[in-house]
Amino acid sequence: MNVGFVSLGCSKNLIDTEATIGLFKKNNFNIVNDEEKADIIVINTCGFIESAKEEAINTILEMVEYKNRRCRYLIVMGCLVQRYYEELIKALPEVDLFLKIDEYDKLWDKIEDLIKRDIVQKDNKKTIKKVSEITQMPMLKQEEYLNRVITTGKNYAYIKIGEGCSNMCTYCAIPYIRGKFVSRKKEEIIEEAKMLAKKGIQELIVIAQDTTKYGIDIYGESKLAELLEALSKIEGIKWIRFLYSYPEGITDELIELVANNPKIAKYFDIPIQHISDRILKKMNRKTNKEDIINLIKKIREKIPNVTLRTSLIVGFPGETKEDFQELYDFVEQTKFDKLGTFMYSKEDGTPAARLPEQIHGNTKKSRYSKIMSKQQEISKKLQEEKLGKTYQVLIENMSFDGKYLVGRTMQDVPDIDGLVYIENKANDEKNSNYKNIEDLLNRFINCDIIDISNYDLIAKIHE
Repeated sequence: MNVGFVSLGCSKNLIDTEATIGLFKKNNFNIVNDEEKADIIVINTCGFIESAKEEAINTILEMVEYKNRRCRYLIVMGCLVQRYYEELIKALPEVDLFLKIDEYDKLWDKIEDLIKRDIVQKDNKKTIKKVSEITQMPMLKQEEYLNRVITTGKNYAYIKIGEGCSNMCTYCAIPYIRGKFVSRKKEEIIEEAKMLAKKGIQELIVIAQDTTKYGIDIYGESKLAELLEALSKIEGIKWIRFLYSYPEGITDELIELVANNPKIAKYFDIPIQHISDRILKKMNRKTNKEDIINLIKKIREKIPNVTLRTSLIVGFPGETKEDFQELYDFVEQTKFDKLGTFMYSKEDGTPAARLPEQIHGNTKKSRYSKIMSKQQEISKKLQEEKLGKTYQVLIENMSFDGKYLVGRTMQDVPDIDGLVYIENKANDEKNSNYKNIEDLLNRFINCDIIDISNYDLIAKIHE
C-alpha cells in the first residue's frame, strides 16, 4: 500500500515523522507525496499553542476528505493526540488510529494491528496530568532513529539529543505532553550522526526542548559541550549548530567551544521570553534581567562575530505597560541578530492559564507589532553592515526563474533565518571562473554580499 505523511509543528516532531516513515519503508510500504495516491495517510500533529491546535484539526478534517476516495486508513499521532486523546476519539470517528506519544515504544505494533486486523486500541487515561504525575515518556528506539528517512534534503538533518522538558515554565504545556527531560545516550547520538554523515549530510542541527540540559539526568552534569566536541570529529560533517539553549544552562565551557571550534556555528539561540524580573518570576524562569544581560555581554566579548537569536512572549498574564516598555527598551538596546515574538497563548492545564489579569487579545497584538517593527529596523541596520563582506555559503537550490543560486551562511538556520541569493552566472561564457551549476550545488562557496533585504542577502561568487 501507498503511505502519505503530513508533519506539523517543530523539528523535534519532524524527526518522529521521519522515524515513522522509516518504519513503513522497512516493512515494504511505498512512500508517496500525493494524498490522492495514498492508501494510508499519517498526520503528526502539534498541540503546543492555540494556533498549532487549530492547524492540526483543520489538517485532519482536510485529510478526512480523502477517505471518501482512495484512502483506507487515517492515522493521527503526536502532541495533539497525547494532550486530547479522549476528546479526539469522540470528535473524529473518521480517524482509524490515534497514537499517543507514550505509545511510541509500541508504534509499529499499533499500526500493524490496525492494518492487519482493523483493531484500534483505546484506553481511558487522562492526558492532562498534574505536575506531580509527570514522568518520563518512552523514546523512539535507537533502531528507529537509525532507520529514519531524512526529509530535509541532501545537506542537513536534525538530530534529537533528548525528549521532554523539566523546566516547568508556567505557560508551557510541553512537560504535560512529552514528560520530563530525558537524554539519549551519547554513544547512540554519535552512532546516528555517523549514519547521517555516511548519507552525505554535511550539517547537523542538534535539538531538544532545552539542549543545555543534555546529560544531567544520566551523567549528573550537562554534557552538551562534550557531545558537540565529539560530533565535530565525525568525518564528513562540516557544520554543527545547536538550538534552544536556555540562558541558565549556557556555561563558560560551552561558550569557549563555540568560540574555538571551527565546525560549530557562532550562533546562540537563547529563548529568554521576557526581561522584566516580575514577569520572569511569574513564568517560573530560572534567570533574571541581570543574569541575561551579563550572559549576552559575556558571549559577545568572547565571540565578537556571534549571531544571537531569542524568542519573546508578549501579553503574559499581568504584563503591565511598564513591563512591556522594559522589554521593548531591552530589544532596542540589545539589538539581537534574530528575534521571534509570540503572543501569549492560554494553554489548558498550565499554571499560567489560571492566573488573573489575562491580557486582552488586541493589547497582545499591539505589543507584538511594536516589538516586531522595532526588530525589523534593527535587522535592516545589521544587514547593511554585511555589505561588501565575504561569507562562506552552502548553496542548496536555485530560484524558480533561474537567475539566482540559493544558499545559507553558517549563521542562518534552515526555514527560520534568511537566505543568500547568489547571482547565477555559472553558464556565462564571459565568466570562465564560474563552474557549472551542478558543480556548485551542495557545496560551500565564498560569496561577496552586494545587496540586502530585511532578512535576506544578495551576493556574487567571490573571485
